[in-house]
Amino acid sequence: MWKLYKYNGHYIQGELISEHKTESAALKKAQKEIGFTYAVRDKREKEQLIWLDNEEHTPLGVIVKKL
Repeated sequence: MWKLYKYNGHYIQGELISEHKTESAALKKAQKEIGFTYAVRDKREKEQLIWLDNEEHTPLGVIVKKL
């Protein structure tokens, strides 16, 4: 399950926006809700992350999938 989180002013993984079955659906929702410019993929041992940044590379949110 892909979970979309929006930066809440204190934490990047602050406010849960939505949950999706596919990565593409999560990215479409993120573009509509957050309006990011850059998406940086990061794969860790137990989760897969997509960091969402604006044009100045300021964090706007993250998409997380637990493996």
